[in-house]
Amino acid sequence: KSSKRTHFVRNLIREVAGFAPYEKRITELLKVGKDKRALKVAKRKLGTHKRAKKKREEMSSVLRKM
Repeated sequence: KSSKRTHFVRNLIREVAGFAPYEKRITELLKVGKDKRALKVAKRKLGTHKRAKKKREEMSSVLRKM
């Protein structure tokens, strides 16, 4: 779990910089229900299955907030 300061800084950076192109692609795949394909895209970009699962969850939580 990250500290309050780290959490704040990450949120600020996300707000300013937006999403990377591969993150936008993952969100699009999640919108149409292609969860497995989104995981594969994330895994190819991030390297490990664990990181890919975390990124997919992060992107789906972003979609839920919208």
